[in-house]
Amino acid sequence: MRTVLLRLLGALPALAGVILVTFLLTRVLPGDTASYFAGPAASAESIAQIRAELGLDRPLPEQFFRYVAALARGDLGMSLTTGQPVLADLTARLPASVELTLAALLVAMGIAIPLGILAAVKQGSWADHLCRIVVTAGVSLPVFFTGLLLVYVFYFILGWSPAPLGRLDAFASAPPTVTGLYLVDSLLASDIETFRAAAAQMALPVATLGLFALAPIARISRGSMLAVLSADFVRTARASGLSPRHVILTYAFRNAMLPVLTTLGMVFSFLLGANVLVEKVFAWPGVGSYAVEALIASDFAPVQGFVLTMAILYVLLNLGIDLLYGLIDPRARMGA
Repeated sequence: MRTVLLRLLGALPALAGVILVTFLLTRVLPGDTASYFAGPAASAESIAQIRAELGLDRPLPEQFFRYVAALARGDLGMSLTTGQPVLADLTARLPASVELTLAALLVAMGIAIPLGILAAVKQGSWADHLCRIVVTAGVSLPVFFTGLLLVYVFYFILGWSPAPLGRLDAFASAPPTVTGLYLVDSLLASDIETFRAAAAQMALPVATLGLFALAPIARISRGSMLAVLSADFVRTARASGLSPRHVILTYAFRNAMLPVLTTLGMVFSFLLGANVLVEKVFAWPGVGSYAVEALIASDFAPVQGFVLTMAILYVLLNLGIDLLYGLIDPRARMGA
């Protein structure tokens, strides 16, 4: 508990920096919120009145302190594009982004880790060459290009995938909300049809994000496994007469996963950034598309709320990885 508290306290300066930088960036971006919402035919007096109502006519330091005071009350502001509190919008849209990101991360881990380990154990084999191809493709292909290519092939040409228009097609209804994750909620409600519909809608965006995440995980898994296989304790285990399977799974695998766990935090942050593009390509109603629409409209509050939410998620994920690291490696617990 003390370790968790210290980690959270250590993250506060980083969160404060995120709040300050995001606030300043939204103020220097091109576009005028008051002019956008007043309309092209609005007079200068109308624009000035809207600017005064939004508090944009006040000095920047005063605007910032008012914003921080609102954050301390749990108020992220109002979205001018939706007319709803930003916190309510983010709460409604965040499960869609979390479900997509976690599904892509789990798929990537399920493929990349075994592939990386097999490539390290059997260097020069087909698995090693396949790992290199996957890593190269994941690094070189832009995520939006991959998404558009998958839509073109599997929807327009083959017709195997449903239309990329959100989390469910027009003939399916959302399951009763428990977690906000459609796959989980449909299983809790024993609604197999909705589960299949949600899984079908997720297939292409998950594949797009999964390929993006495959590359670093597979590369780290292969490199870490190669380093562990050449370590003295592995050679000692082999010399003791243990079977190759036992040596790899019991001794090498556990130690090779430590750098992979460290990489997962970075991969998750990469996925959160790539999520914005994927959500636009597949009309996914997540927080990424919400932030992009607000940014186009020069609506500051949703953009600031989005960045702050992503920063908090990143901190919590890294905290979870640190705790899991300690469970796998007792030396980490002793160091903490």
